[in-house]
Amino acid sequence: MAEPSDAAARRAVRPVVCYPTDALPRPDLPAYRAAREGWTRTAEIIVPPREARCFDVPAGHFFRIVGVEGPQVGDLNLWCADDLSERFFSGKTRALHGTHVTAGDRLWSNLPFLRPLATITEDTLGWYGFDEWGLSVHDVIGTRCDPYTHRLLSGDDYHHCCHSNLTRALAARTGLPVEAAEPHVHDVLNVFMCTGFSRETGEYLMKASPVRPGDFIEFLAEVPLLGALSACPGGDCGAEHSSDAARCHPLRVEVYRPARPPEGWSSPPRNAYAGRHGVSAAPA
Repeated sequence: MAEPSDAAARRAVRPVVCYPTDALPRPDLPAYRAAREGWTRTAEIIVPPREARCFDVPAGHFFRIVGVEGPQVGDLNLWCADDLSERFFSGKTRALHGTHVTAGDRLWSNLPFLRPLATITEDTLGWYGFDEWGLSVHDVIGTRCDPYTHRLLSGDDYHHCCHSNLTRALAARTGLPVEAAEPHVHDVLNVFMCTGFSRETGEYLMKASPVRPGDFIEFLAEVPLLGALSACPGGDCGAEHSSDAARCHPLRVEVYRPARPPEGWSSPPRNAYAGRHGVSAAPA
């Protein structure tokens, strides 16, 4: 179609922020970080390459995802441990904090709960920022590699996509059959993954992650959490995923119990919206 005569004027309209967050309560990061003093490591979980493992984090405890041996990307799912129907909502997290998250940002749960599941308290890759291509680390824009898209694009089956890894891990942890566990697997936080969008085509881009052994991202569990982490078959995601071609490395999850909760901290309640959606209660 030919451009209209006012095309330039239409493009020149200035954007506005969809969700201004000035009124959003901010985590007290100094208090959260101070609570690490005297903490005790209570669990350590090794996630093998091209596999996933589940882990538990009580409310008010910390957990870290740590790079070991070599550069490796991870796909993270989180659920409220008391109710699997409450889970990480990547879309709303993206709307509130942007395409990539770092220290001070929160991972929010799905509707109708919409409360912080976890707060990022430390990120050793926070220095990366956005590079010349507009890429950054720890994205909430990708979904997770999955065997359905792989089948669609390649015509064959691959069983170690992150979606499948997370499904197997959740089934093993809960005792659910695989087909019952799968619907609980959801869009992820792409831990350590370096991604963005092409300005020319809008395509989802990735490049080799800057993560190195010893790098970590750390969280405070705002509610009791069940987590699942997949060590992506793409390794550092510098070339491809959904195959055995990339060199992959394990990831480590560490769980810590603080000597005392952060000063002033309490576990957040579910969202206060009443859920009537403008519909009056039915008469008795």
